[in-house]
Amino acid sequence: MKIVVQVKLMPEAEQAAALRSTLRTVNDLACWVSRVAFARGVPREYELRKHTYAHLKAEGLGAQAAQHVVKKVREAYTTLHANLRAGNLGKPKSRRRIKAESKPIAFRPEAAQPYDDRCLSWQYDAQTVSIWTTAGRIKNVRFACSADALKTLRDYRKGEADLIERDGVFYLIATCDVPEAEAYEPDGFIGVDLGIVNIATTSTGYQAAGRGLGRYRKRQLALRAKLQKKRTKSAKRRLKERSRRETRHVKNTNHIIAKTIVTEAERTAHGIALEELRGIRRRVRLRKPQRVQLHSWAFAQLGDFIVYKAKRAGVPLVYVDPAYTSQTCSQCGHVDKRNRVNQGIFICRGCGVVAHADRNASHNIAARGAAVWNAGRESRVPVTP
Repeated sequence: MKIVVQVKLMPEAEQAAALRSTLRTVNDLACWVSRVAFARGVPREYELRKHTYAHLKAEGLGAQAAQHVVKKVREAYTTLHANLRAGNLGKPKSRRRIKAESKPIAFRPEAAQPYDDRCLSWQYDAQTVSIWTTAGRIKNVRFACSADALKTLRDYRKGEADLIERDGVFYLIATCDVPEAEAYEPDGFIGVDLGIVNIATTSTGYQAAGRGLGRYRKRQLALRAKLQKKRTKSAKRRLKERSRRETRHVKNTNHIIAKTIVTEAERTAHGIALEELRGIRRRVRLRKPQRVQLHSWAFAQLGDFIVYKAKRAGVPLVYVDPAYTSQTCSQCGHVDKRNRVNQGIFICRGCGVVAHADRNASHNIAARGAAVWNAGRESRVPVTP
């Protein structure tokens, strides 16, 4: 299982200047390589290297850095073409799609630059790195991270690390290959119903209300509207800061919810059943005021956090079809659209049971999770002699 660890670099003034100059140089050259690739019909990486490698070396890049620039450009075009095929950039001849296809890919001056072990070495005990720059290799660049992150880096770091600059601060994002724990045989399943009013509701009684997060986002939306009206450089800078602050807040909230759910499942030896919600934004049609809530709902991030935390803890996890889980009675199985009286109340038209709507849906998800697990499980019946 691959996870990423982010560490904060704390370079001296001269080291920071060298890192900043390096990022500007490699991304300017990446833009040039992108223009060459676009003019030649985006050839394969080996052919693109033949047209650009000599120029990159002449501009002062090392051999490995030049290879990484070409590879970065080619991978950017691969991602673009994949998004075009999947329809993520609109239908053919749409304005957004034409804009994406009609010009070369551009790289921001502070965009990420990959480093392999030939360009970057780690000294974990001293918490320093030695890193290649266009001004030569600089050593003893200090970095800061948590004790758990340092242990993960020391034990499991593998592959490349990306150097990025964000608001004048440099970070290294390293890939770690962490082994998955062996999954146990679950003693039942915990159903997790995801929503906007209640971010997550489990069949065991845990409920993460979304009221506080909704208020926070509403306030941030109003502040962004005020800043956007000003149209000044300082207002644009403030907009970036607030956007990143909101992203960090939502990410931290999702981490807390995911950890709570996985810890409870591990403690009770249960598995976790999640709804398969991918593509919901394309399927659901809402009024304009409700679109902001839907498109700012980070359900995919929460699901990903639950998945990777469950894999690290060895908790079994299955996905189920969410269709009609909010209209089905978890007691008698009666399905009726009228069962869902409102956002919070469920009253079965068949047996008359009254329950919290999200709690009822989570019980249905748990039951479907157990059925999916039993259907895919190996038979333990002894072989007939």
